[in-house]
Amino acid sequence: MLTIRRAAERGHTKLVWLDSRHTFSFGDYVDRRHSGFRALRVINEDRVAPGGGFAEHGHRDMEIVTYVVAGALEHKDSLGNGSAIRPGDVQRMSAGVGIRHSEFNPSTDDQVQLLQIWIVPESQGLKASYAQRSFDPESRRNRFCLVASHDGRDESVVIHQDAAIFAATIGPDAIVSHVLAPSRFGWLQVVTGGVEVNGQRLSPGDGVGISGERTLRFRGLGDGEVLLFDLA
Repeated sequence: MLTIRRAAERGHTKLVWLDSRHTFSFGDYVDRRHSGFRALRVINEDRVAPGGGFAEHGHRDMEIVTYVVAGALEHKDSLGNGSAIRPGDVQRMSAGVGIRHSEFNPSTDDQVQLLQIWIVPESQGLKASYAQRSFDPESRRNRFCLVASHDGRDESVVIHQDAAIFAATIGPDAIVSHVLAPSRFGWLQVVTGGVEVNGQRLSPGDGVGISGERTLRFRGLGDGEVLLFDLA
């Protein structure tokens, strides 16, 4: 079964420096029908204005994955990490027992567009940690590239949950398939462009909860960039 969550139905937070769309309940946006999917708790599509950003703040007991779509995001945290996150990069921060961080758009001209993803970890009180890796755009052209996983296989970043995240960019009329193991669930998030999955046409910002399906067949409708979550 495919349960579609259209982009226009998402929650919305608008500040001077931030335009954020919430697939699931987040902050002041509360929708009991959409409070997460399996271990997936947050998918926020954020657009941060030049010079804007999130001042230092804290997290606990959450796996936080950042996926930059356009522009660059500057990260600093209480573990001593400092980096710029750009398209093609995947950052994972395990908040564990506690971590503080800040994220800013260093550009004076261009906004940064990103997805911020929260996944509930398999246990509480983990040691806080950080990882960031870059993936060649060609590695996900018309194929699913594993960017995050429980065991870190294929050079993906490690997430402390029985989950995997795949990224793909599917060109016009290209056909790509993905098979979910029995009893697994999926969530598809369309980042840019359009795709068709098992006959359902999807646009940027659309999400789909997937249950009781084994084979997913994708057709590109114009360089459709997607994230696919494989969940217990």
